[in-house]
Amino acid sequence: MQINTCNGFYCDTFTSNSPSKPKIWTEDYTGWFLSFGYPVPYRPVEDLAFAVARFFEKGGTFHNYYMYFGGTNFGRTAGGPLVATSYDYDAPINEYGFIRQPKFGHLRDLHMAIKLCEEYLVNGDHAHQSLGIKLEADVYYKTDDDCAAFLANYGSSVDANVTFNGKLYFLPAWSVSILPDCKNVIFNTAKKSISDATSELSLSTSLWSWYMEKVGVWSNDSFTATSLLEQISTTKDTSDFLWYSTSIESDEKKDAFLLIQSLGHAALVFLNRKNYGPWFDVMGAGLYSVILTDLKNTKEDYSSNRWTYQVGTEGESLGLDNTDLANSSLWTRGASVPTNQSLIWYKSTFMAPEGKGPLSLNLASMGKGQAWVNGQSIGRYWSTYLSPSTGCTDHCDYRGTYDAQKCQKKCGQPAQVLYHVPRTWVHAGENLLVLHEELGGDPSKISVLTRTRQEVCGHVFEDDSIPVDLWKSNVDSTSRTPEVRLTCDQGWKITSIRFASFGNPKGDCGSFTQGSCHTDVLSIVQQACIGKKRCLIPVATAKFGNMCPGVTKSLAIEALCTS
Repeated sequence: MQINTCNGFYCDTFTSNSPSKPKIWTEDYTGWFLSFGYPVPYRPVEDLAFAVARFFEKGGTFHNYYMYFGGTNFGRTAGGPLVATSYDYDAPINEYGFIRQPKFGHLRDLHMAIKLCEEYLVNGDHAHQSLGIKLEADVYYKTDDDCAAFLANYGSSVDANVTFNGKLYFLPAWSVSILPDCKNVIFNTAKKSISDATSELSLSTSLWSWYMEKVGVWSNDSFTATSLLEQISTTKDTSDFLWYSTSIESDEKKDAFLLIQSLGHAALVFLNRKNYGPWFDVMGAGLYSVILTDLKNTKEDYSSNRWTYQVGTEGESLGLDNTDLANSSLWTRGASVPTNQSLIWYKSTFMAPEGKGPLSLNLASMGKGQAWVNGQSIGRYWSTYLSPSTGCTDHCDYRGTYDAQKCQKKCGQPAQVLYHVPRTWVHAGENLLVLHEELGGDPSKISVLTRTRQEVCGHVFEDDSIPVDLWKSNVDSTSRTPEVRLTCDQGWKITSIRFASFGNPKGDCGSFTQGSCHTDVLSIVQQACIGKKRCLIPVATAKFGNMCPGVTKSLAIEALCTS
C-alpha cells in the first residue's frame, strides 16, 4: 500500500488519497538552502510554529522537519546549481551543532503544548467552530466537558479578540493558541520569549607558500574530441574543471565574440595565455567579447572536431591538497605572497584555537575555489559572488504566506564567508591549510575562528503564558507568574549580565534599550544567574515594583555565557 505525503512550508490543507490513510508531513522546511550569488534566506519561527500548529489542528498525524539539524556540504557534495557549502538551512540546531534561538526554544515549547493534547488528538471527536472572518476553533472532545482546543487567526494583518466557551481570548494575526483543557492558553505561536546571538574570536595564519597553475599546458593523454562533452559525466566528479583547447590561425587584429552555452557556474577563457574572464552565470547561453589578434581566415574550421579536452588542473593531478606533499619542492616560498592571481594554489599552517568546539575558516578575502584542512576538503568557496543589493530585511513580518524569497538578509554581500572545520579534523600543533584559488584573492587576510562565548537573552511580558512545563490541567494559568529562563550550552556558565530592565524595554537580543518605563533590576538578575548554567526570574511587579501603573510591563535580559 502506498501512502502519499506532503512536503512544503504548509500542509494543513493536505489530504491523503484515502480516508483510511494518515495525514503525514514528511518535509517541513525550517528555512531554505543557501546559494552563491543570492541573499541568505531565513524563516521566522512564528510562521514555522503557526504552520505546525495548523497541521495538527487540522488532523495531522505525523510531522518531520527538514532540516532540524543543519549541516555542511563538505568536498563536492553540494547538489544543484550554485548551492553553497553551508547547508545550515536556518535550522533549530545550526551547522556547527549549536542551538539556534529563538527557533529551538519556541519549537520545543510548541511540541510540549501539542503533546499535552495528545490523548484528545488521538482519541477525541473533532468539532469545528467559526469564530469570525478567518477566525476559527478546532476542538477535540473526549467527553462533553473534557476537551482540547486550537484557536486560530489565519488572517495576515488584523489581530482579534474572540469568544470561545464564554471566555474572551486575544489572537494575534497569523497565530494559533493551544488550550490543552479548552480553557487556558498554554502556547501561542506568535509569542516567543527567547533570543540568542554568538560571538567569535579571530586568529591569524602563518606564512604562505604557493604553486602557480601552468595555464595552457595540456597533458599527453589529451585527444581530439568528437563533440564538446557534458561536464559532470566527463569529469566523473573528480574535478570542477573541464578544459577545452583549440588553435586559430590569423594575421590581423579583430574583435570577436565567444558564444558559451553551458550548465556550469563560471568560465575562464585564455587566448595566448591572456585571461579573458572569469565570466559568471554562464548557465544557459551567453555572448562574451574577446580580441582575436590578427584574425583573417574566417573560413577556418572551429567545429567540435578541432577541440581537445582535459579534465582537472595540474595541481589536482599532482595532489597538492594532500598532506604528504606539504614539504614538496613544488611549492614556492617568497617574501611576498602573490595576490589576486587566478589559478593558483596556496599552502600555510595554523595553530588550532584552544577548546573543543568546532572551528570556521573566514575566507572573505578570497575569490572562488576550494579549501582543504589536513587533506580533508571543507568544500567550495565563492566570496566574490555578491548577492543583489536590494530585497533584504532584518525584521521580516512573519504574518502571511511564507516563501523562500520573502525573508532574506545579507544583500550586497557574499552568501557565505565562514566555512565549517570540524574539530576532529585538526590536532595539536601545526595544521595544514591548502587553497586552490580560481579567480584571485588575498590569503594573508584569512583567519581561523572559534566560538568563545554565547549571548543568551529573554524577553517576557507579565501577561504572557506560564512556561509550558509548569502547566496543570484545569488550573487557571492567568493566576500563575510567567518567567524569563536563561540557559547556557553544556559546559558553559553565565558570567555577566549585559542588560536587564523591567518596564517597557525595546529592541532585540544584542540591541535592547531602556524604554520610557524602566526599573533597574540588574543586581536582582545578577544574584539569580551569575555562575549558573541556567536561571529563572519571575516576571512580576511584586518582585520588581510597579513604577508605571497602567503600563503592561516586560522583563528583558541579555547575559553572557563562557566556558
